[in-house]
Amino acid sequence: MSEPADRRYGPATLPRERGPLSAAVVEALRHPPHDLPADLGADLDPADPITDEDLQLTLFLCYELHYRGWLGVDESWEWQPTLLALRGRCERVFEAALRRLVGTPPVPAAGVAAGLAELVAADDGPSLAATLQRRADLSQFREFVVHRSVYHLREADPHSWALPRLGGPAKAALVEIQTDEYGNGRLDRMHAELFRRTLDRLGLDTGYGAHVDVAPAVTLATNNLMSLFGLHRRLRGALLGHLAAFEMTSSLPNRRYGNGLRRLGFDEVATRFYDEHVEADAVHEQIAAHDMCGGLVRVEPALASDVLFGAAAGLAVDRLFAAHLLDSWATGRSSLRAPAPPALPPKVSLGALPAVAPSTPAALV
Repeated sequence: MSEPADRRYGPATLPRERGPLSAAVVEALRHPPHDLPADLGADLDPADPITDEDLQLTLFLCYELHYRGWLGVDESWEWQPTLLALRGRCERVFEAALRRLVGTPPVPAAGVAAGLAELVAADDGPSLAATLQRRADLSQFREFVVHRSVYHLREADPHSWALPRLGGPAKAALVEIQTDEYGNGRLDRMHAELFRRTLDRLGLDTGYGAHVDVAPAVTLATNNLMSLFGLHRRLRGALLGHLAAFEMTSSLPNRRYGNGLRRLGFDEVATRFYDEHVEADAVHEQIAAHDMCGGLVRVEPALASDVLFGAAAGLAVDRLFAAHLLDSWATGRSSLRAPAPPALPPKVSLGALPAVAPSTPAALV
């Protein structure tokens, strides 16, 4: 199996399996497309689908076929009927868990934008951003960046699935947001490229999908949630609601992430990704809530509840993600699956790094 010409852009190498279901999929993808056993996944019933390693990796394996694909895997697997059937079984379990988690958020009389604001105001999850700004050491910050690389190296792509499914004001608003995410057509300003520079400054592998193997189920779930919404037209309202909640809760945390890196001695190249989002997302949140989601619901009023479900689900899974990192660090553990990424020297240009004591047995420094 040959390496891609440029690992930065994919496809990624197939990850290791995490249970019988993902093992069956990984093994199947190593061969030309063929029918999977009809009963594969028929008895799927994990105790907690959102944090189940086997289920979330199986979904991620299937979804990635619709993005960059997997290195050495026949591209015809993307639409192989029995693999799609397995994906559907996994999706039903995952979606049911999400709906149990958040229920059906009511649509207030003031409208969907007001409902989004209420959900965001009521979000009382643990403040991961505050920890990274004030107390996290270098090893912990690197772990956080590794987790987020699974999404940020394809940032905006999941939400772009909505574009051909929309028309009118909602589509125009989404295009405005996505244009910024893709750097207005300039490679050096694309948000995924800015994040790649952050990875590089922190001495981490910048390859697309390079860190999937160490990302736990809850991290994969934050990504699978977007793919689930994006790949089903019936969930287009949920996809826009998710994006709105993401934009409405982004500006302050990104300011804190940038300040946390500055506290650790990093330069403007390392912090630019976060600094870029402080101003941009403050604008995006208004566009997302009022023009995008509000515009969608004005045209399709029946989707108001879906919009709020998508926002609530995104916020809830992000709370689980933040709790996983903070709980791991509080007990002296790495928040990543073994093995940790190889230690590489961070690249800083504002003087030497301050001395930091590794806080986890699997420290990345």
